Amino acid sequence: MKGQSAIRLARLQQALASGGTLRLADAARLCGVSQMTIRRDVAASGGTMTFLGGRLMMAGDPQFAPLYDLDEQKGSHPLAKQRLCQRAASFIDEGDSLFIDCGTTLMPLVGALGNFEQLTVVTYALNVANAVGHLANVRLVLLGGLFHASSSSFESDAMPAAISRLGINKAFISAAGIHPEKGVSCFHFHEVVPKRAAIASAGQRILVTDGSKLGVIRPAFFADLDQFDIIVTDAETGRQLDEAQSMQSHEDRIKVVLKY
Repeated sequence: MKGQSAIRLARLQQALASGGTLRLADAARLCGVSQMTIRRDVAASGGTMTFLGGRLMMAGDPQFAPLYDLDEQKGSHPLAKQRLCQRAASFIDEGDSLFIDCGTTLMPLVGALGNFEQLTVVTYALNVANAVGHLANVRLVLLGGLFHASSSSFESDAMPAAISRLGINKAFISAAGIHPEKGVSCFHFHEVVPKRAAIASAGQRILVTDGSKLGVIRPAFFADLDQFDIIVTDAETGRQLDEAQSMQSHEDRIKVVLKY
């Protein structure tokens, strides 16, 4: 890391030492550089700081763990998500009925659906529905209800019954936290019901997650690891790989696919 960048990062860490957040514009003003320079510094910080909703914070600050911003997540680990979804798409067969979870992790998977002649997509996520709605080869089942802009998804007490009436071959599930002992979790409690219903109904359950989620616990628990048949992750080295190996030994029937 270059000397000036290290000085700026130290200044920002000092400003955040007592907790709280900094607007990007304020961080740039504090360091006397452009906002783009601050973004580059943070990207090179080794994960000590991060942006959430346009505000800079210490990555490990627990008081901000429940927060989730869909627009911010669009730019989080994009290449990893692309590679993971390419691998996940290899489990799709012609004619499948697929449940595709909400969030941004699985959006690259949608881009691969045009390669098939006929599929059915079941989702409660508006961003997924918008992405597949124009595909002539995809029959879309959108589960509606109360809309939550924070995750671009719907909530309804009727979803479990609706999902149970559908024949779902594969459920592609995303998560914000994956822990070998504490299970699989997400930020929003309204996502728990459709996730659990899809896991219960699908013939095959596939969890897709980048390595940054391993070892993390989020507020809304929705599944144990042994409820999944396949885990597609990009765990690379050290703690992340150890976590993935722990998941693999958690239940013999789980297949952990490591994508480097």
